[in-house]
Amino acid sequence: MKVALLTPASWDPQFHELGRMVEMLGEGGIEAVPTVWSQCDDAVLRSVEGVLPLIAWGYHLDPGRWFDLLDRIAFRKVPVANPVEVLRWNSDKAYLGELDAKGVATVPGIVGHGGEGAALLERARSEYGDIELVVKPMVSASAAGTYRLAPGAVLPDELRERRLLVQPFLPAILDKGETSLVYFGGRYSHAATKRAKPGDYRVQPEFGGSEEQVEPSASMVALAEAALAAAPAETAYARVDIVEDGEVPRIMELELVEPDLFLRYAPNKGAAFVSSIRAMLSA
Repeated sequence: MKVALLTPASWDPQFHELGRMVEMLGEGGIEAVPTVWSQCDDAVLRSVEGVLPLIAWGYHLDPGRWFDLLDRIAFRKVPVANPVEVLRWNSDKAYLGELDAKGVATVPGIVGHGGEGAALLERARSEYGDIELVVKPMVSASAAGTYRLAPGAVLPDELRERRLLVQPFLPAILDKGETSLVYFGGRYSHAATKRAKPGDYRVQPEFGGSEEQVEPSASMVALAEAALAAAPAETAYARVDIVEDGEVPRIMELELVEPDLFLRYAPNKGAAFVSSIRAMLSA
């Protein structure tokens, strides 16, 4: 089975598991051909038996092209893991509001437009109090365009033309970190807790964050599974990012497009990862 493994045009290999991923898939009979996602045209789609968007980093920088690619994959009925309806849903943080409406505990948030300026932040402070806020674009990844705003701070100019999500900053991210639960074919596989470097709040490795393998609490597992059950379709792979608000675990992000799956911690050399991908592409 030959598939297109979507990648960015350029990236720092230390932040990816491309080699490990290709090797695992190859051992399972899947030839994964690295393909720059923005160059995945109809000719490419005709030449492969499936698409894996596992390293499609940077889609948030050109969302129009990204959603067009998803439309073409759907039109040509090319097998894809995860399904197009899942990728489209998860590419916009509006999904967090849908999870909340279904009773899944998320970090609360207010959606608005940067053009509102101070009025947007005033709405958030009226809701959450005069505390630190986190502001991020509705289509974003890897903390791009994300700002931590002190009480009284104004909206950064670069966000004034964007749809935004404004959330309360949860101090637990600084000491407890953010725990990521990884699922393959809807089944729990492994987990890691990510922590920011001293003086920062971003847990991503490109900002100096670190991670360690952990065993999640039963409450985290229950929350992660509730979030996945609320997705529009089943998934071959998923990462559920959870932060604790006091004693209450909350969904920070549901990562169903191009998450780091911490394959280095996957049991049985990633057998569940490969089998879930193969099953979805062969269905």
